[in-house]
Amino acid sequence: MRLAEPLTLPCGAVLRNRILKSAMSEGLGTPAHAASAALPKLYERWARGGLGVAVTGNVMIDGRALGEPGNVVLEDDRHLEELRAWAQAGTTDGCDLWMQLNHPGKQAPRFLNAETVSPSAVGFGKELSSAFPVPRALTEAEIEGLVARFGRAAGLAVQAGFTGVQIHGAHGYLVSQFLSPRHNVRTDRWGGSLENRARFVLAVYGAMREAVGPSVPVSIKMNSADFQRGGFDEDDSLQVMTWLQDAGIDLIEVSGGTYEAPAMTGVKRSTREREGYFLDFVSRAKESLQVPLCVTGGFRTPAGMEQALEEGAAMVGLARALCVQPELPRDVLAGKNVESKVRRLSTGIRAIDKTFPLDVLWYEVQLARMGEGDEPDPELGEWHSLLTVLRRAGVQAFRMRRA
Repeated sequence: MRLAEPLTLPCGAVLRNRILKSAMSEGLGTPAHAASAALPKLYERWARGGLGVAVTGNVMIDGRALGEPGNVVLEDDRHLEELRAWAQAGTTDGCDLWMQLNHPGKQAPRFLNAETVSPSAVGFGKELSSAFPVPRALTEAEIEGLVARFGRAAGLAVQAGFTGVQIHGAHGYLVSQFLSPRHNVRTDRWGGSLENRARFVLAVYGAMREAVGPSVPVSIKMNSADFQRGGFDEDDSLQVMTWLQDAGIDLIEVSGGTYEAPAMTGVKRSTREREGYFLDFVSRAKESLQVPLCVTGGFRTPAGMEQALEEGAAMVGLARALCVQPELPRDVLAGKNVESKVRRLSTGIRAIDKTFPLDVLWYEVQLARMGEGDEPDPELGEWHSLLTVLRRAGVQAFRMRRA
């Protein structure tokens, strides 16, 4: 079974197998934005479940720029002890634990931050404009300051015991905003040509690499495309991946879409049946790239995961399935005939389903259960999960939550 084979990364680090836990926003930060005691329990559970590497939910590099309620923030050494506990638990049994680092840019709802910033003062379209304010364009000095923040956070993560770091360059957050000609209309060295629009992500990578050294994995989660007219497309993505490969990136996790065009929710039936939402792109990318690629999204069976490796992926990423089946990797690697228990969720009332992000909140309740030492509940009712989140976090919990 190829899934069980170790993977040697360009930096020399060796992952024990080819199954990666993709980042999901846990919502388990403390009111002070430290790692709560629930995070070590949750990640130890996943580590014992047989993963090769787990990637944390997005940790923010700036306390003034939160993406969601319950974010963990890493901008200095105030909460290193809590991070050390998280890292120690998450590396149980030889599992690697990488911290995903992020800045939301303009993709932060109105109620969270005093202001939002982005490469350009370009707001969202009509559908999202009520939830997200028009951002302020970053100055060049601020851009350079954010690059430094990514580097500092990466160094602190490794100091705390995380075995690698990941740039969140997908799903319409700040790095993705810089790459997109739809959202980045700057006329200085940070905008315009693709080379200029990629300057930010390459600078972020360089700062993080300098902070962690040559032997620590630095990866990126990156869109194959934004799926928006006039946005970041597959040709752009391949070129930026080539530049990142040349700079020394260790692994690229392929995803796609933004808040405005959520690719995961619009997947064709034929793709769902085959598994591996972005596998066509990965197969194309492997014709010109040597860097290891991970494909995430839609895997249900061991056969589907193995097929992805046959078609060019170096790793497969799992996310929501691990919220209800934390031992799924171990079962897959043991040759068991298992299948994902991820299911379509509905309260039965269309207006409720449209208003509340049930596809995120239901899974967050499962994460909280494991963080409290309880078992996940695949049969948990949708109404029960909504009421649980409302009781715990109030109405803010329902406002623009994303995985």
